[in-house]
Amino acid sequence: MARMADSVFATHAGPEIGVASTKAFTTQLAVLFLIAAKLRESRGRARGLTARERAALLHLPVALQKSLGLEAKIEKQAREFHDARNFLFLGRGLHYPIALEGALKLKEISYIHAEGYPAGEMKHGPIALVDENLPVVVLAPDDAWREKTISNLREVKSRDGISLVVTNREDEEIASLADYSLVIPDTIPELQPIVSIVPLQLLAYHMAVRRGCDVDQPRNLAKSVTVE
Repeated sequence: MARMADSVFATHAGPEIGVASTKAFTTQLAVLFLIAAKLRESRGRARGLTARERAALLHLPVALQKSLGLEAKIEKQAREFHDARNFLFLGRGLHYPIALEGALKLKEISYIHAEGYPAGEMKHGPIALVDENLPVVVLAPDDAWREKTISNLREVKSRDGISLVVTNREDEEIASLADYSLVIPDTIPELQPIVSIVPLQLLAYHMAVRRGCDVDQPRNLAKSVTVE
């Protein structure tokens, strides 16, 4: 593919040992951010990265390390959830794809049915599934949609759903509504998804381990896809 392509953007992630990609996904997000910044420059809207963006990128390894530091807490939560048969992941804006990725990772390596859904469309179907047996992972960063996301959390709570909130700012309201919460480091909104995905990847990993699944070689999955 690299030989056939007109241009190649290397992620420098190194070899991905496991079939279910994690670090490749994370580095691709960073590269796409840089491509977007370059496209912005080509349109004459800015010259290179802003000082704020550059500082956030340089701080990203520290933020990711702190996110990885939540592993012990996530492992404990995996013990609570590992018998679940279904999971729902909710996110808005840039965090909707992160909800999709979190659900995908859980499906791939723990064999639990999981669905990622835009939080704004929760009442158009998934809300019918919410009961005391359904864990709901809610991505609630401190962004323009925070209050709306907290409203989703209230809906889950009122139906006895089990909520796990991933946020970069925990306040009294989230603390009172969430059954479990993970507070991750804060960064600029455009890079926040890179930090937010780490706890979801760790959750999938520890769920799989608790269920006795092969994390590196999930059943029915292959490293290279040869069938269209």
